[in-house]
Amino acid sequence: MTADPEVLELVANVSLLFAERPLLDRFTAAAEAGFAATELWWPFDGPTPSEREVTALLSAVMGSGIPLAGMNLWAGNMPGGERGVLSQPVHTPAFRASLGVSARVAETTGCRVFNALYGQRLPTETPEDQDSTALDNLAYATSMLGTNGGTVLLEPLSVGLNGAYPLQTVADILPIVRRVRELTGGDHIALLFDTFHLANNGEDLVTAIDAAADLIGHVQFADSPGRGEPGTGHIDFPVVLEGLWGVGYRGAIACEYVPTVPTLDTLGWVAGMPHLRGIA
Repeated sequence: MTADPEVLELVANVSLLFAERPLLDRFTAAAEAGFAATELWWPFDGPTPSEREVTALLSAVMGSGIPLAGMNLWAGNMPGGERGVLSQPVHTPAFRASLGVSARVAETTGCRVFNALYGQRLPTETPEDQDSTALDNLAYATSMLGTNGGTVLLEPLSVGLNGAYPLQTVADILPIVRRVRELTGGDHIALLFDTFHLANNGEDLVTAIDAAADLIGHVQFADSPGRGEPGTGHIDFPVVLEGLWGVGYRGAIACEYVPTVPTLDTLGWVAGMPHLRGIA
């Protein structure tokens, strides 16, 4: 997404930032604040929203004047505790139906990055069956979204937050990314490097960056352990940025944090960060 190869562009995750405003107003709020682009979680209640809902989202994105850089794929009942459906056979038909909406978002807005949550382990299915289902669904999603140049992302999630979620480290993700690339013969799947989740799970972030190197497809920033803006926890973000730059990452840096104060008052951390475009 980066237009200037000398800097990493800053993206606002509007599912968390600008929460004082209705969701569809947050795209314009992000543009007014100086962000280069936006991203968001799956914004609909179910896998197949109405035409009115889709049109309203697309209008809000296009009316903001800045691109949509990323969106989560449908991940089940997130308010109810689900964290993805890729590995759950019962949800496969609905997941694949939802990809039509994602493809439309990609075609209309130019969005090219789509985060796919893996799903928790189910007691009714063996881990082997769930992993096989996930591979099939990832191959299907990457083939469908890759037609428009899209990339499907996989991310680790925090152990404490998500219980039986099996992907918790970079080492858990990379074999799956490589296997899907082998199955599809393409590179339309990558790692989502989320500083909050990885740090909460005990990863050394610089070591993880070196291990993932050219398989990092997107980066999200939030501090650990509280998921607030950088500076509210213990992560050394300048060191993380230097590590990303050093392995050749030139994609976006998304702010996917829970603001501890109104969003506009959380952006002071950006000034002076290496390789990161400041807020205009």
